[in-house]
Amino acid sequence: MFNLIQKDILLLKYIFLILLPILIGYLLLDNSSILMGFLASIILIQAAFAIDEKPSINILLNSLPYTRKEIVSSKYIGSVIYIFIIFFAILIMNLVMHGIITPWEELFITFLLVIGFTSFMLPFLYRFKSQYLLIASLGIFVTYLVVIGLFIHNLNDRIRELVHTLLTIQDYQIYLLLVSLGMILYVGSWFLSVRIYRNKVF
Repeated sequence: MFNLIQKDILLLKYIFLILLPILIGYLLLDNSSILMGFLASIILIQAAFAIDEKPSINILLNSLPYTRKEIVSSKYIGSVIYIFIIFFAILIMNLVMHGIITPWEELFITFLLVIGFTSFMLPFLYRFKSQYLLIASLGIFVTYLVVIGLFIHNLNDRIRELVHTLLTIQDYQIYLLLVSLGMILYVGSWFLSVRIYRNKVF
């Protein structure tokens, strides 16, 4: 299984090299790493999935000495590794460019956001194809614009206030609760993806 993870990391290095200047440019303009850390992590995770999305690749993978559970598990374990690769890059860049250590609270919130989004994204990708994720994302974006335009005009301000509140929380039990809920969601998504992929016909 770890050979599968290693294979994805080697293939993703080119995508990471493309993301690197974008990440540097963003961090030069804004010290906050939450948004860029989230987007970069999601791009790597989705790219790792897209590598193996073709039916011919899946047939090849299933002919190798790996179970379908191991194939899916490699994506979930790999996703966590990609998140920490992005985090390491952000830490180094902020230290070099701004002389600051990225607050752990920002990394924590980014981790929760990526884990939460990935928990819904991977089962969706295993059930449908990548182009449907794009359609779903556009649908969510349009819904977001409608909500802001018609119902909650200050939604962006509320989101910023929520993020600020999370960044200033001093009760570590709340952080522990949030990470526990995030990991429960992630593990549940993992089992769901295994079930979907196990029943898939190529």
